[in-house]
Amino acid sequence: MLYFAYEMQRSWLNSASALASIGSELLSNPVNPLGYTGFGPLAASALDVFAHATASYDKPEFGIREIAVGGQCYPVSESTVLRRPFGDLKRFRVEGLGRDRPRLLIVAPMSGHYATLLRGTVERMLESCEVFITDWADAKTVPTDRGSFDLDDYIDYLIAFLEHITAKNEGRRAHMMAVCQPSVPAFAATALLNLRQSPAAPLTLTMMGGPIDTRECPTVVNNMAMQRPIEWFRQSVIATVPFKYPGAGRRVYPGFMQLNAFMSMNLRSHMMSHYEMFKHLTAGDEASAQATKDFYDEYRSVCDMTAEFYLQTVEEVFQKHSIPKGEFRHKGELVDITQITDTALLAIEGERDDISGLGQTRAALKLTPNLPEAKKRYYMAEGAGHYGIFNGSRWRTKVAPVVEEWIAAHGA
Repeated sequence: MLYFAYEMQRSWLNSASALASIGSELLSNPVNPLGYTGFGPLAASALDVFAHATASYDKPEFGIREIAVGGQCYPVSESTVLRRPFGDLKRFRVEGLGRDRPRLLIVAPMSGHYATLLRGTVERMLESCEVFITDWADAKTVPTDRGSFDLDDYIDYLIAFLEHITAKNEGRRAHMMAVCQPSVPAFAATALLNLRQSPAAPLTLTMMGGPIDTRECPTVVNNMAMQRPIEWFRQSVIATVPFKYPGAGRRVYPGFMQLNAFMSMNLRSHMMSHYEMFKHLTAGDEASAQATKDFYDEYRSVCDMTAEFYLQTVEEVFQKHSIPKGEFRHKGELVDITQITDTALLAIEGERDDISGLGQTRAALKLTPNLPEAKKRYYMAEGAGHYGIFNGSRWRTKVAPVVEEWIAAHGA
């Protein structure tokens, strides 16, 4: 019933959004006399903000057409090189910068947002690497006859993606970067590949704001997961996909619930952002208003994740702490993190991260006693919040150079 109620509300809001957008355009039309009064611009701006705040958004495009390196622009091509039911492997290639650049697999989070949330991450790393990224599917679009998808399957996908990149690169190994939640499955996949002495084991693994050990500096997100039994999550936040979607009947954790949870954590900040957008519009500062719109266009584009993946992640990562306790199993096989002896590890955290607290990602370095210290590094991005470590000016000028230096130092 929850999903059906949401769909009904969304239909109503879409209609209201369309009407508000029409009203805004009418009031701001140059031929409308009201547009030249004090009331006209204020009402038009208010309607514009309302229209934007209540609109629904589909999956965005990456839209990376070119990048600038050394003051020169180079075209970028995007392609899907491997297709799987629950996620594809995308490749970005910069034309004119050679084909021997490091291969980097960026693992996007499966946490309610599309991989395009990492558009800025991809764009910046293209300056030095050929980039691949996991493009996870919206669970409500995957028919039930394509099977299930849990944390174990997530790990299998990462291993398959690394094997594909390695095979297509004449056996030369790739690098891997996990942003937030996928730090855990990426860490586990790296341990399994090291244990098997696989040629697909990544040369480096960069973990950014990942919940490796949520007992370290727990946040509101961590506490919420700990305060309720797993059955509460199963009964309270899992819904059934409605009949209008290809995945009808699939049990999912809806993206709109994830979005509501994150919005409520910083509700005052989001309200102030929209108020600032209103002021920019009334002042005629379209560029500043558009920057806010662009952010929320992406931020509010959400997708569902399978119930089995969500519940297993909550239980294993946030409640049982299976990874730091050395108890995590992949399809029955114990994942021995201490077997990481070859892949160089870089742990990155944001000083003001309110989702993955300080120390949670750094814990990975303590859990790998058999990895030489020369292959471990920790970096804290001063003043950066959760999103600031992979997007924005701090990412581009402070964090990305550290990642590039790490990849260059362990490139062979």
